[in-house]
Amino acid sequence: MKKLLTYFGLNLLIFSPTFGQDLYFPPIEGDTWETISMEELGWCPENLPALNTYLDDKNSRAFIVLKDGKIVIEEYYNGADATSLWYWASAGKTLTATMVGIAKQEGDLSLSDPTSTYLGDGWSSLTTEQEGAITIWNQLTMTSGLDDGLADPFCTDPECLVYLADPGDRWAYHNGPYTLLDGVIEGATGSTLNSYCNDKIEAQTGMDGLFIPVDYNNVYYSIARDMARFGLLILNEGNWDGTDVLSDATYYNEMVNPSQDLNKSYGYLWWLNGKESYMLPGSEVIFPGSCVPNAPPDMFAALGKNGQLINVVPSQNLVLIRMGDNPGGLDGLVSNIFNNVVWDYLNQIMCETSSSASVEAPIMLKMYPNPTSELLFVENSDYTSYTIYNQVGQLVTNGNLVAGTNELNTSNLEVGIYEICFENPTSQTHQRLVIH
Repeated sequence: MKKLLTYFGLNLLIFSPTFGQDLYFPPIEGDTWETISMEELGWCPENLPALNTYLDDKNSRAFIVLKDGKIVIEEYYNGADATSLWYWASAGKTLTATMVGIAKQEGDLSLSDPTSTYLGDGWSSLTTEQEGAITIWNQLTMTSGLDDGLADPFCTDPECLVYLADPGDRWAYHNGPYTLLDGVIEGATGSTLNSYCNDKIEAQTGMDGLFIPVDYNNVYYSIARDMARFGLLILNEGNWDGTDVLSDATYYNEMVNPSQDLNKSYGYLWWLNGKESYMLPGSEVIFPGSCVPNAPPDMFAALGKNGQLINVVPSQNLVLIRMGDNPGGLDGLVSNIFNNVVWDYLNQIMCETSSSASVEAPIMLKMYPNPTSELLFVENSDYTSYTIYNQVGQLVTNGNLVAGTNELNTSNLEVGIYEICFENPTSQTHQRLVIH
């Protein structure tokens, strides 16, 4: 942590436990980390340059793939290197979920506890009765019922936390109630967020990150290998090379499985692949199918703004991480579309398709101009139909696609942000469409 404190001082002045079986863990100290070659794994290294070109073009800074805990791919781009610090954005939500689980296993809190137990009365603008109905579980599952449609959904001031629905009745990706989990952890444990993270996770795994206040948020910063270390910890169900970090098996399984029935692809702040449907931030649409169709169905992921990724695949002992800037408008607050494209390339490197959609080759689709006000051109080779939804989940138009260039007339759509779903019989993908 000392190097991070120095850096910011200068610049701001499901599965049965394996517990390390068949997994390698790097030493807690130093930069030693065993590698394994793609040739040893039977992968296709000749396909790596295409992935590197894509990641470089998409403003990436770091990309790491671990197989059985060993590094297979470690690449840096756009001036970054192994010592470069970067933010996790909402991928850091999963670190918070892990700390809540540790506090639970140590008896400092219960998920059924009202949030006000640790934040005090009046942390929102709700009545005492309404406020008391919101629990830690609601914060972990994005089911607080607070209105995420206000001007600043990141705001944690009481006047920004307004009743919309009863807790548990509505799923909405709302950062304000999530951020207040930091105060819950501090109130329950009597420790600061950074001290608790260091004592309970970083010291056991060799991570060396730091939460930094940014506006209303506490944003975690680290080097790329720290992100990979966390992914490896979670791959091994909260155990680091024989040392228990998150030992509550019930909590772990709840964390990486559907936590509620509203959004089946959401656990405790983790995104879950291979489920029958999913929802996205800022939308009440329930989309059918997997949220990352080209990835293995058992993958679960930490997804953050501008393409911060932690992918954990238990069936393959695989961890994938990416850090970087905005990959070019592919996503909003979470990066499922960008993640899906990355998996297209990775499947080629692994000489196989491991996706939940059984896609045999990368699906090619280009949509432009975006934003638009009249014609939208869709260059398509694989999809047969499209559906456009508005932000409250209403279907506004749909139609068929042909191979080649399609012209979609959007002049009848009101100014705003839409979700457009492209489908064929075996797969689907979604993109944001902006009408101006």
